[in-house]
This record gives sequence, C-alpha cells and structure tokens, in this order.
Amino acid sequence: MKNTRPQDLLEFPCQYQFKAVGLAGERFRRAIIAAVAKYAAISQDAVLSRPSGKGTYQSVSVLVTLHSFQQLTDIYAEMRVVPDLKMLF
Repeated sequence: MKNTRPQDLLEFPCQYQFKAVGLAGERFRRAIIAAVAKYAAISQDAVLSRPSGKGTYQSVSVLVTLHSFQQLTDIYAEMRVVPDLKMLF
C-alpha cells in the first residue's frame, strides 16, 4: 500500500469547507469567522450557520479557497483555540 501524505490528498488551489460546532451565539460565530479570515479571504455568502435542535449549539461552515496545505493547517490551529468550540470537521 502506498504511503500518502495528507498534503498530497488535495490539489491547490482548491475550495475547502471548514465546519465548527460550538455554543450558540454570535460570539462563537464571529470567532470562527475571524479565525478563518486570518488566513483566507471570506465572502459574505460563504458562511452558513445553523442552530442545533434545542438551540444550545450551532454549526458554522465557512467555504474558502485554499492555496497551500500550510494555510489549511494554520486555519485549523486557529480554530482549535476558539472559546466554546466543541468539534471541528
């Protein structure tokens, strides 16, 4: 079986959707957007937020164009330290 490095699985530039789940509220949404925006341009229509069934949590999806694997890892690292984060996809 061939050893495949994670950075070899994507061809850059590419469209990539980051998805984070955290506590409901504008603070979490803005923090996720800011984490992604630190490393990639975001258009207004590229952000989607959806509340959980009970409204306690929300998912925030951000679609961006990535130009390198380093950009991908930088964004995930930035998102991991967002307060109230529960999961990343």
